[in-house]
Amino acid sequence: MTDRAKSILQEVFGYSDFRPVQDQIITSVLEGKDTLALLPTGGGKSLCFQLPALVLDGICLVVSPLIALMKDQVDGLKAKGIKASAIYSGMSSREIDRILDNCIYGDYKFLYVSPERLKSDLFIARFKQMNINLIAVDEAHCISQWGYDFRPSYLEIAAIKPFHPKIPILALTASATPQVCTDIMARLEMKKPAFFQKSFARENLSYSVRLIENKLEKGLEVLKRVPGSAIWYVRNRQATHQIAKSLHQLGISSAAYHAGLSMPDRSQKQEAWKSNQVRVMVSTNAFGMGIDKPDVRVVIHSDLPENLENYYQEAGRAGRDGQKAYAVLLSNEQDFEQVLERAALVYPPIDFVRKVYQCLANYFRIAVGSNMLSSFDFEWNEFAQTYKLGVLETFYALKVLEEGGFIGLNESYYSPSKIHFTINPARLYEIQIAYVRLDPIVKMIMRTYGGNVFSEYISINESKLSKSLNLIESELIKGLKHLEQLEVMVYDKRKDKPQITFMTPRYDAATLPLDFARIKIRRELTLEKATQMVGYAHQDQICRTQFIQEYFGEQSDQVCGVCDLCISQRKSKSPESSEARLKTKIMETLSHSSELSERELFNQLRLPASEKNLQVLRNLVDQGQVIQSVTAKYSRTSYG
Repeated sequence: MTDRAKSILQEVFGYSDFRPVQDQIITSVLEGKDTLALLPTGGGKSLCFQLPALVLDGICLVVSPLIALMKDQVDGLKAKGIKASAIYSGMSSREIDRILDNCIYGDYKFLYVSPERLKSDLFIARFKQMNINLIAVDEAHCISQWGYDFRPSYLEIAAIKPFHPKIPILALTASATPQVCTDIMARLEMKKPAFFQKSFARENLSYSVRLIENKLEKGLEVLKRVPGSAIWYVRNRQATHQIAKSLHQLGISSAAYHAGLSMPDRSQKQEAWKSNQVRVMVSTNAFGMGIDKPDVRVVIHSDLPENLENYYQEAGRAGRDGQKAYAVLLSNEQDFEQVLERAALVYPPIDFVRKVYQCLANYFRIAVGSNMLSSFDFEWNEFAQTYKLGVLETFYALKVLEEGGFIGLNESYYSPSKIHFTINPARLYEIQIAYVRLDPIVKMIMRTYGGNVFSEYISINESKLSKSLNLIESELIKGLKHLEQLEVMVYDKRKDKPQITFMTPRYDAATLPLDFARIKIRRELTLEKATQMVGYAHQDQICRTQFIQEYFGEQSDQVCGVCDLCISQRKSKSPESSEARLKTKIMETLSHSSELSERELFNQLRLPASEKNLQVLRNLVDQGQVIQSVTAKYSRTSYG
């Protein structure tokens, strides 16, 4: 580890030291080695490529499928004064062209790209010219057909390596089985790769499963017992609102979060939760990715996830500060049946997949052979209703098309409006004189955003600009559109809807080249992973942490000691049985009071006067250790 790396760690990122394994991964990368790093949730993956990229001369290419995560990391780097940009679905070709130019000539340190962009001729031509110092592949499990989130576009990564053959590649993932790790190294064509793995065990995280019918009641009980910030995961959007409303009525501050909300709503709720104004975020799995809130004390699941990879990542958002935290799964036999039934439906009949593809072509009026890498706003449930297709079946068919590399789907994300002047300042001045009405708008843009608007795309806020100009927003937008018509500037309006991208030229649906063998493998794998998820929830013999470790290929003889099964086993092996403990508590309580009725006694014990507990009290009377008076009051005998 170089002194420069350590100073960057402290000065740029504000950390005094590395998390476990981070320093070894960074050293490996700085030594120019291909490296695979398996760092479970909260392990600090981003630092493993960001720090060495800042040490080395040149720019780091980061491949990631998660647009929200890319945007967050780019914004975070920019806030630190580091030049970074991102290319993903939904961006205009003009903006992409400008970003790629800046990455060649503009002293940028990071370029984030979604994997489907790697095969475009425009990207490849510019990538050849870049001074690349590292290729970082985030969510690397996506390259493996044995992984839980396979994406064929990840296979393009190996194809770009020959353009910079001496540059190391760093692959990062939070959850991968040994089979997937082997596949990652092979698919990325790594040369003598270094492999680093942080244990999947989390000493501070207590896993438990509660098999019950009334999940709301049990979840409320958990929240009452465990104070602090919480996430409650559910499967569908309707449930987020139902549970959040119920919690609010019971006096627990909560918010519903899912991908169907507008971006302003999502941002507002996310910030309220992060700042602890809202205690419980009730969410679908759309929430949490890339959010580093260290003080989450409990994560509750009231629906069974599809696989252990998803569960481990979501549960792992609890206790990142190293303090005691809880992951509670609320389930029942019906859930087990449902998750297995859903797994069997994930890969629908091939004819239905072809039908959905044809409907997409009709929906967007796309001719055969056209529209490669074209993106459109897309609400899949609205699309399904338009063509009278089953909503769930359509979703799964779209996922099959995505896995096949024919389309790309992105959940709703917010992209602010952007502008970029395409003429030089002298020509702009001529426009200001010729079009007096537009002059105040140009001047305000220059005062607000500066000269960078000539060299890159700048995000703008029409509402703020219009207030500064004392204009209504619609008039400002009309002026910006006029400037675009005059070819003075590019004006890309904000987006906040889900996007679909056609990754290939449109095929004739009847000859769509689906990989039947791979679909068969994926269908079987999905069912196997669902079965393992049910096995985790249903079993009561193996320490929860050990079960997870063994699933991911990590062998350990050490139990966690804090999961529900470890605690239960410890109690059963204790020399003092539960009956003996209750006897001791009764005797201690009566030693501090002269006489107590049954109700008074059990109120002080904070236990129910159940038949089982009452029998313990009667046994003490029979043994002569406790006396029962004629008024049904209990007291301790002098020798008891």
